[in-house]
Amino acid sequence: MFIDIVTIYVKAGDGGNGAVSFHREKYVAAGGPDGGDGGRGGNIVFRVDEGANTLLAFRYKRKFVAENGQNGMGRKFHGKSGEDTVILVPPGTLLRDPTTGKIIFDMSRDREFVACHGGRGGWGNRHFATPTRQIPRFAKSGTKGEEREIRLELKMLADVGLIGFPNVGKSSLLSRISAAKPKIADYHFTTLSPNLGVVPLGDGGRGFVVADIPGLIEGAAEGAGLGHAFLRHIDRCRLLLHVVDISGSEGRDPVSDMEIIDRELTDYSPVLADRPQIMVANKADLADENSPAVLAFKEKCNAMGRKLCFVSAATGAGVQEMLACVREALRELPPIAEYEPEITPEDNAVSSVGCGIETTVRRENGVWYVEGQWLENFMGQINFDDYESLNFFQRVLEKNGVFRLLREKGVSDGDTVNIYDYEFDFVL
Repeated sequence: MFIDIVTIYVKAGDGGNGAVSFHREKYVAAGGPDGGDGGRGGNIVFRVDEGANTLLAFRYKRKFVAENGQNGMGRKFHGKSGEDTVILVPPGTLLRDPTTGKIIFDMSRDREFVACHGGRGGWGNRHFATPTRQIPRFAKSGTKGEEREIRLELKMLADVGLIGFPNVGKSSLLSRISAAKPKIADYHFTTLSPNLGVVPLGDGGRGFVVADIPGLIEGAAEGAGLGHAFLRHIDRCRLLLHVVDISGSEGRDPVSDMEIIDRELTDYSPVLADRPQIMVANKADLADENSPAVLAFKEKCNAMGRKLCFVSAATGAGVQEMLACVREALRELPPIAEYEPEITPEDNAVSSVGCGIETTVRRENGVWYVEGQWLENFMGQINFDDYESLNFFQRVLEKNGVFRLLREKGVSDGDTVNIYDYEFDFVL
């Protein structure tokens, strides 16, 4: 089974609570507070698994929760930090926000990405001792770990994509040029999922990767057939090998087939339609090179400025000449595309707290109190002693309508605003 889109829930570990403890030792009077700090919660980390090419591992397991940090202990003992939860995904997996569809991160290379950060451990009571408060009987709780839903969308990493109608010989060609062993049979839709193959280079190079995409048919961009489900897997391809049955063994016209597939690519993505193509006239061993259909196809390719290669996947004729054309084209083309994150840090700060952005504002004794579950969770991410962190805090409040809501409620210039014990003077 091939799975290439799945939505999962991830949650980082909560930070451990600080301890309330006092030093107890014989002959030591007034030992003072010695409560240790809580441990940090574990992160949710995505890592590329080079050996995977499907999201099948997420078919039954779609919830991932990292370990919480342990609570602090007496004698200034810190709690143990929670273990990170590492999620392995195939190369080329896009992490998207399921609500907005924006790209969070592109797992295209051998990299790691921390999707959710664990909560910070709370301070033990020893941090709160002062000359006037020598026996603090309170400590700080750990903050909650970030949580969110993430949609995993696999876009295969391949240099070359094989496209064309069903039964034109794409799988046969892939098995001829690589060590891949796709299912081959004389009926339509033999291939039900994309297949990858590595084509070695004779000059000692690393070769290139070819993806065999299940056959497209007319209306694929609107959902007809199987190909519409896999068009995304050629989004990254640097070059397309457009395979046609030049022999017309099934009564199809090669020119008409080429025009239909081109139209489907345009309907799906104009950017993809502009991708360089090499026309591969397969089953050439069964065709008459002087037939009207072959001559018309040659004329059409010349008019469109596309390179044309006649091959026979069954006998191997013309295959090496085709690979030489592919290698030459790949040398001139840019590397495989990587997608830049579309979600901003301000978006990420709210979406990762794992709840809605409902906000309430009330006035009590001349102070405006702003409350909301997302705000309470978000406050744990801010270092209020750092200028840049405060600026980030202000941008998040502005972006999510907190300042607008305060103005609607009638806040005045210089009024005191309290957000979970953090107070500031409002400036219109």
